[in-house]
Amino acid sequence: MIIQKFGGIAMQNQQQRTKCIQHIRQALSKYRAVIVVVSAMGRKGDAYSTDDLLTLTDSFSKSGEARDLAAACGELIAAAVLSAELSTEGIDNTIVYGQNTGIRTSGDFCNATIDKINSTHIVNTFQTHSCIIVPGFQGMNIQGKFMTLGRGGSDLTAIALASALQAQHVEFFKDVPGVMSADPHTTSDYKRFDRLTFDEFLPLLKCNRPVIQEKAAVYAKQKAMPLHIRGIASNEEGTWILP
Repeated sequence: MIIQKFGGIAMQNQQQRTKCIQHIRQALSKYRAVIVVVSAMGRKGDAYSTDDLLTLTDSFSKSGEARDLAAACGELIAAAVLSAELSTEGIDNTIVYGQNTGIRTSGDFCNATIDKINSTHIVNTFQTHSCIIVPGFQGMNIQGKFMTLGRGGSDLTAIALASALQAQHVEFFKDVPGVMSADPHTTSDYKRFDRLTFDEFLPLLKCNRPVIQEKAAVYAKQKAMPLHIRGIASNEEGTWILP
């Protein structure tokens, strides 16, 4: 079993999601069981992106609890859309969300910490479905309230689930074909790395556009969880981050 994580650009529109579905189909053929973690669809300016949901009212700045509930909706919508499209393509799947993910959080709204994961429900769900979709970026506190995990928190969701479920690795699908030595959006002077250790990888995340959330990468290092960072648009090997 592996975890596949699809970010906002991968989920942005139906054309992009068709590529997601191709990668999910390939993973099911190879690994038989897949958990798909999704981010909200698109980026700022897209109707259901996190940034746009949080502009619905200025009053979100006064209530972290309300802000997190609104923000969590982006990933829930993305999960529902992808699930329906997978079903249309003949890929049996189900969504696990809310308390059923088993992700228990604490700390501050908008930047919560994962305390523990009870994987019982997800493990039982694999008895009837080989593809499980989980909305990223969120967990629930002991009172049953949604809490979000900080910007890029869907990356942490994927890695934490992978550790709890002893997945083989986590695949991240990006708008770049792997980990680069420099931001390809701002310069043409860069190279793609084939393999990196975590100690080599972590310094590359200290930039304005980290390829994954730094907190998530630190968690992966602690748990010795292999990461595979790939481009959504192709079947290229991408970059492996190995313990």
